[in-house]
Amino acid sequence: MKRTDRLMAILIALQQRPETAQSLADKFEVSRRTVLRDMQSLSEMGVPLYAMAGPKGGFRLMEGFQLPPLQLDSQEALTVLFALRAMTKLADTPFNQARWTVTDKLKAILPKQTLTQIEPVLEHMEVEIPYRTVKAPHLSALLAYTAESKWLHVLYRSERHHRWLKLLPQRLYSAHGFWYCEAYSVVHEEARTFRVDRFEEIEVLAEEEGELSGRQAAQQKHADKQHVGDQSPPIRIVAKLTYRGALLAEQDVHIGERVKQSGDDQWELDFMCPGSERDWAIRFFYMLGPDAEVLSPEPLRDEVYRLASQVAGRYRSES
Repeated sequence: MKRTDRLMAILIALQQRPETAQSLADKFEVSRRTVLRDMQSLSEMGVPLYAMAGPKGGFRLMEGFQLPPLQLDSQEALTVLFALRAMTKLADTPFNQARWTVTDKLKAILPKQTLTQIEPVLEHMEVEIPYRTVKAPHLSALLAYTAESKWLHVLYRSERHHRWLKLLPQRLYSAHGFWYCEAYSVVHEEARTFRVDRFEEIEVLAEEEGELSGRQAAQQKHADKQHVGDQSPPIRIVAKLTYRGALLAEQDVHIGERVKQSGDDQWELDFMCPGSERDWAIRFFYMLGPDAEVLSPEPLRDEVYRLASQVAGRYRSES
């Protein structure tokens, strides 16, 4: 980061909250001495700075001091517009209108020279998001309830069930073009991931009922800890992959980082799989088909073979 950019970034940071020399040094990856020199330079430029000692001390701006309107360099403008373009590819977000209007506002205030620099770059980079037609009408409400830690009674439609569930939502995220909600489920007695577009109705539980659900969840969690010895031990899985298999395995949020290239045209996957996820591992490697081969453990190889044989039997010619 150039020194002039760092000075501006320090001013912006101080407008939000007091900062110590060390916190600014950590944020901008420079030495504490460099930050102190920057503070001296800002003071010499007429910026009204002062410092306070103590645990809650640090550098502050005099009350009433304001920076001029938003100023972005080309790299900052590229960062913001790139993120906004990625968001516009989602079928639904809590910011459906804002994602378009803020893009127009930014382009309106950016100097023409800056736009000329970054627009060709934007045309050659993107975040890959599959196109989806589904809508998530309860997304905004769910986001608000999650921030407030509200217990919810929801009507949820899954592949196998259509039922009411008691959930405590914990976070929302977007992946593969869909919105997902991680939530503790009283019915499942564990945290589960739910597709937000499959929420058909949402009701906020009364505070007393939510507290009761919370106590039940805590009691169940304690009971689960008492039976931790009954859980299946983890399994070390080693498999070799083709190039296509490596690309598919890399997309998995849990094991993607474990894919390593082991040869000119060969990749390897080596990871510890929880015993409770054994069935998932069987289906995962079966679905990769010829693009993966489990090397160990042998029982997992046998299970993938058994599943593949069942499917092959369905397509065996009568002749």
